[in-house]
Amino acid sequence: MTEQPDQCPVTPRVDEAAADLGTMVELGLAAEPPVPSPSIAPFLEPQWPPEADDGA
Repeated sequence: MTEQPDQCPVTPRVDEAAADLGTMVELGLAAEPPVPSPSIAPFLEPQWPPEADDGA
């Protein structure tokens, strides 16, 4: 059985072109986004126009 080589110590990479906002916040390059408030009534019935009477 062969022995595995020792791992090289890895330093975290500072990437100023980070793609996601979470990473940008961690790096201090962007502000924390605001949390949207929840909807008051997300499951309301749709407002349909009144049905037309044929007069019959």
